[in-house]
Amino acid sequence: MKLIFLDIDGTLTEAGTNVPPESALNAIRAARSAGNKVFLCTGRNYAMLSPLLQYGFDGFVGSAGGYVVCGDKVLYDHPMPRELSDEILRVLHENGVHCTVEARDASYSDEDIVDFLAGVSGDGNSELVRWRKALNENLHIRPMHEYDGAPLYKIIFMCRDTEELAAARAAYDKDFNFVVQDVFSKGCVNGEMINRAFDKGRGVRMIADELGVSMENTVGFGDSMNDLEMIEAVAVGVCMANGSPALKERSDLVCAAVSEDGIARAFEQLKLI
Repeated sequence: MKLIFLDIDGTLTEAGTNVPPESALNAIRAARSAGNKVFLCTGRNYAMLSPLLQYGFDGFVGSAGGYVVCGDKVLYDHPMPRELSDEILRVLHENGVHCTVEARDASYSDEDIVDFLAGVSGDGNSELVRWRKALNENLHIRPMHEYDGAPLYKIIFMCRDTEELAAARAAYDKDFNFVVQDVFSKGCVNGEMINRAFDKGRGVRMIADELGVSMENTVGFGDSMNDLEMIEAVAVGVCMANGSPALKERSDLVCAAVSEDGIARAFEQLKLI
């Protein structure tokens, strides 16, 4: 039995959408029928990943490893203390950084972020495309003034240049990994603050341990640098052709793009179906 872990945006689906190609769905069904287990492994929170669960998965690593579920069992749940997330947001906002915050069941975004993104180019950046689509189409993202204090797992940042992140990095780099997307986007630095207490790779290991499966029998698919820990943890790491150049260098295999049936073709190549 193999454990297969799939990122969503830019990997399983076109960035910012919730409908995988039919070829990918057929491959997932075939892999599971062959006795393998398939999991989502994503930076999305539960609210944003849950529409994909209808397609049949054995669990998920959500919130970049902050919320991990195997079957019906929650293996890990690690949000930030409220006082810490409030302080981080204050520092980011004071330095002109635009933020989206993710609780388990909702996401909240600064009201001016849509206007900020309107002037940004960079369609090759899957995370940026995802957020532009999500904000424009209102996919479970509410305005920041509606934030109700629910515990946060992750903070997404967007700013004009890295200098605007300097104060937050100086204060919080010890406890948070600032994952900056390496695909160029003119006029925008985007990425996310992920608690160093968890990552996608550790989420993968939790599920493997829960199921008693050796890491030698794991495969992971991703496209951006927030997939790096997953790619490094699994036995076979696969990057999509539409993915980050840096991630491709760290992966064992580069497969066809999501728009070119990459998941299905790689499943066949790796004999997962």
